[in-house]
Amino acid sequence: MRVVVLGSGVIGVSTAWWLSRAGHDVTVIDRRSGPAQETSFANGGQISVSYAEPWASPGAPLKLLRWMMRDDAPMVFRPRLDARQWAWGVQFLRECLPGRFEPNLRAMVRLSEYSRSTLRAMRSELGLEYDQVQRGILHFYRDAAAFEASQRGGGIMRDLGIDRRVVSPDEVVALEPALGPHRASIVGGDFTPDDESGDVHKFTVALADHCTRAGVDFQYDTQITRLIPEGGQIRAVETIDARGAFGSREADAFVVAMGVGSPALVKPLGLRVPVYPAKGYSLTLPVRHGALAPTVSLSDSSHKLVMSRFGDRFRLAGTAELSGYSRALDERRCASMLNYARTLFPDAFNVEDVRYWSGLRPTTPSNVPLIGRTRIANLYLNTGHGTLGWTMGAGSGRALADLLSGRRPEPEFPFLGL
Repeated sequence: MRVVVLGSGVIGVSTAWWLSRAGHDVTVIDRRSGPAQETSFANGGQISVSYAEPWASPGAPLKLLRWMMRDDAPMVFRPRLDARQWAWGVQFLRECLPGRFEPNLRAMVRLSEYSRSTLRAMRSELGLEYDQVQRGILHFYRDAAAFEASQRGGGIMRDLGIDRRVVSPDEVVALEPALGPHRASIVGGDFTPDDESGDVHKFTVALADHCTRAGVDFQYDTQITRLIPEGGQIRAVETIDARGAFGSREADAFVVAMGVGSPALVKPLGLRVPVYPAKGYSLTLPVRHGALAPTVSLSDSSHKLVMSRFGDRFRLAGTAELSGYSRALDERRCASMLNYARTLFPDAFNVEDVRYWSGLRPTTPSNVPLIGRTRIANLYLNTGHGTLGWTMGAGSGRALADLLSGRRPEPEFPFLGL
């Protein structure tokens, strides 16, 4: 079949790769000048299967209320005159009801496990290099209550067969010696040896190159304006190219993988997609003294920040602002993150050469992404991965290609249209 994939982030490019492998004629359309230039550009770098947990839980509403008045809170809901934001918030509260957390967690873990194994197979077959590190993820805690509370999710993970080990403060420092100066403030940790880290942008660019060599047609600098329905299906996608000329591309099937742009594109078709942006921040610093910088990917529970080492670069990322579609940088958040990096690992980085970034993560109220066929027979979604686009990307693309090709995907997951 002729298939058009809308979006060239890690989700869209992974989808294009697996569709091409399945024998389809694939075109990818994106408004940017190359792949992975928006949400997939500078995230925290973690492939965190063992921490694929929903934000929505019985205790989440109270936390959000406490955080609303804090500018440095790890997750902030800033009310706006936006019906989409309020509708998302109501659905989020429903997902916080008892009985929803565990089913959502199970779905997220199953897809994440499948995606990690898919990524490893792709890396081996294609020889992909993206500053990958296979040393696990170390989650450290500096608050005893938070450490104790984390064990609920950890217990469920272990019941699902995830190797999420509880470690002592001394073991935390043994696993990452760069944390040694902070041993006195650390109360414990979790270590997940099967998790990984790597640069999602480099991965996506490399995979797009393999797609091109396999015959996938990438159309960059092209605005996607609307989907054109006809006879109960989608006949074509309307576009505007870099010269300002209108055009259209007909196909047998269309995959919407446009992140936070997905809901607006399909809304005129009568489709409601509960995806809302959760703005995240990151900073990237050159490593000055390698022995002082961490080599294991880290997560700090108290600040909800993640850290990854990409060769001679260090990435710190986190926060979630549910405050609309602006990517404007909050200078206070940027300064706070830089101060955190300098305090935790003094003299490790060249802080004069800091690079800040923000991205809009496409987030569903349950944190379970939307993958599969809509009620329009030839229109598919692959969006809503939130903070786990990198963790779930390769597997989501493969699963969508299976669905479109008439095959049932391997993981146990609530795929759309099944």
